[in-house]
Amino acid sequence: MTLRKIAFILLVLSLTTTPCLSADPSPPGGTQPAVAAVDASSIQALKNMGAYLQSLRRFQVKTEISSETVLVNGQKLQHSASAEIQVQRPNKLRALMWSARAKRELIYDGKTATLYTPALKYYASTETADTIVAMRKQMEEKYGVDVPMADLFIWGTAAAPLDKIESAMNAGQDIIGQELCDHYAFRQGTIDWQIWISTGDRPLPRKLVITNRNDEARPQSVSLLDWNLKPTFKDSVFKFTPPKGAMPIGIRPMNTK
Repeated sequence: MTLRKIAFILLVLSLTTTPCLSADPSPPGGTQPAVAAVDASSIQALKNMGAYLQSLRRFQVKTEISSETVLVNGQKLQHSASAEIQVQRPNKLRALMWSARAKRELIYDGKTATLYTPALKYYASTETADTIVAMRKQMEEKYGVDVPMADLFIWGTAAAPLDKIESAMNAGQDIIGQELCDHYAFRQGTIDWQIWISTGDRPLPRKLVITNRNDEARPQSVSLLDWNLKPTFKDSVFKFTPPKGAMPIGIRPMNTK
């Protein structure tokens, strides 16, 4: 199995799309304004969420992902996948990704990142930077591998795309799971992006919807996030020990032929 194939599976299962949406509510008479406004309180909600995410030192997140592909005739097909990350900041992460088609693991112990495919028993390891944030950037830029739910490590930092948001709005409230959430919508370029953030003193992202407006069919991806802020996993989950019969394969930078 080549790194390109592994990276493709990881890309499909990751939550790395961060461009954003929003529109202003319709004025009386139902006429949409020519330019939607950027609501300052909606931007502040993203800042508050980001600051809280950066304060978390040890946590576990599970997500259920539904995405759409559009056939040539315009018919939509929906696909499902799941992912889970276990995190101990600043430098330990384990990600599990699975669907009906494949299962993958990414293990990072602060020095080495390993990609493992249980069904094929192939694994690839590389030395990496000594923080999750730096490791994520290195894996993406050097190897084309996206860390699942990478946005959780971006919000609350200077890399968050707040300055690229073209419009923003507060869309009210909804119940996600059993939690009351504030619903926000953003727009950037050809991407619409909605997020549901828990109310109260733990502003966690609970739902994410991304719509591609560049396609007339408007395909969407929907992610539901389930948080555990008091996980019971042990440090051993961040250590990769090759299972019996597992075979190492090479991992090369993208620009290396």
